[in-house]
Amino acid sequence: MENVDVTKENLCINKIVGQKNESFFVEDDTIIPDIKPDILNAISTNGNVCVYKKEVLDGKIRIDGTVNVYVMYLADSDSDTIRGVNTNIDFTHILDIESCKSDMNLDEKISIKTIECKVLNGRKINVKVGLELETTIYSEDNIEIITGVNNIENIQMLNQQLTINSLLGTGNSKAYAKDTILIDDTDNLAEILKCNLDIVNKDIKISYNKILAKADVNIQMLYLTEENRLKTKDCMIPVMGFIDMPNISEDNVCDIDYSLSNMVIKPNQASEHSIYIEAEVSLSAKVYENRNIDIIQDLYCPTNDLKFKKKEVKTMLDKNNIKETCNIRQKVSVPEIGSHQLYNVDLRTVINNTNIMNNKVMYEGEIELNFVFGSDNISGIDTKMQKIPFDFTVEIDNLKKDNKLSTNIEVTMQDFILIGDGNIDTKIDLLFDIGMYNTANINVIDEITSEDNIKNNPYSMTIYFVKKEDTLWNIAKRFKSTKEDIMRINEIDDESKITRRSTTIYSKVCKHKIWK
Repeated sequence: MENVDVTKENLCINKIVGQKNESFFVEDDTIIPDIKPDILNAISTNGNVCVYKKEVLDGKIRIDGTVNVYVMYLADSDSDTIRGVNTNIDFTHILDIESCKSDMNLDEKISIKTIECKVLNGRKINVKVGLELETTIYSEDNIEIITGVNNIENIQMLNQQLTINSLLGTGNSKAYAKDTILIDDTDNLAEILKCNLDIVNKDIKISYNKILAKADVNIQMLYLTEENRLKTKDCMIPVMGFIDMPNISEDNVCDIDYSLSNMVIKPNQASEHSIYIEAEVSLSAKVYENRNIDIIQDLYCPTNDLKFKKKEVKTMLDKNNIKETCNIRQKVSVPEIGSHQLYNVDLRTVINNTNIMNNKVMYEGEIELNFVFGSDNISGIDTKMQKIPFDFTVEIDNLKKDNKLSTNIEVTMQDFILIGDGNIDTKIDLLFDIGMYNTANINVIDEITSEDNIKNNPYSMTIYFVKKEDTLWNIAKRFKSTKEDIMRINEIDDESKITRRSTTIYSKVCKHKIWK
């Protein structure tokens, strides 16, 4: 036996090793600072979650982060009715994933599911946050695929042509959004009562072995003035970062994740009537190349005895990214508002069900809206939760039932106009960012060896009765002939037709090309 000279291509596969979702709670007690009045009860609580470190270990992953919480409360004071307290709840969460190894890559998405504040006494509160963590573990597997045999004459190969998404590389970077936001000159800022941060308008561009990632940090604030007025301030801060990655081009498919890893929001000490904002954004990218490869599924030679091994490889196919916008226009009734002012709306989207059918992906979900508005009660402010259900369908060419989908929803526009009697004209645009791919188990041939001088009868004819499951390839391989010779001698124009014949085919199987 001797090794066969072969041609190989290298393929890098981003293989999904494990996926796991988990909900968990973090909580902490917070003391009301001495400079603030006692708390009677919490009016509204919101927060932003930041992940500043993630680590893949053998058999588990570790996530370190913090939840930046804002509590707006009714004060036990004659002079102040509304006050606020800001606190950070640090957390470390370990998730067991048996199949993961320390050299693997992690994609994670963490979001706030619930948040509540409980008053323990006039100087102490407990904040409890429900977090939802979605994780995917990848391994980068480099494999060599045999695509040709060089030193064997008359070799017969059965090939399968596939377009495979080969991983070109992964990369990480940091980007920063920094700005000083001006408020009205008539406002003397007392404290920030609420703050929501969202990363929107995400865009990428590939050029010169770099990925340019752009986005906006959308900030919505509710603040209190020293004159006890409630005011709002919305702003957008652009953020831009680069990820170095060699040998990439604009034709490649790029997945990039944006996540908040740190934030600082505080009154600007250097300038009155302004707020300093700094947000640190983590960028994580994966770039794929579409590779057209002829993969050898089987081979033999009429004059040589070939032996080989087969291994099964799971790979990614047909990767694509689709973006579609769902426009929601609806009137919402909150009678409690009456003729008062609408200050702020917290928005959260939830997908309850996803179904794939007839080149369509159909989503069922709801939008949770928490309205913060003026009131006649003692605090002068109140909140109300409302839900808007939605159905949204996206048509995708060549979509299959077994396609894998990952969906992120970005709120690109939200507008709430109070039109009287507690009715609110609601306009919301949801951008569905859909990542689509398929997986396939392919057979790869490896370690081909050959033995010469097989003793064959140079002249032979075999009459073979075709069975239902037969193919020309299997018949030719079994009798050390070729498909071309069998088709020529039996006057077969279409090799697939032999499986549909009910009569017998007489095959003159040739060895050493004796029927020419």
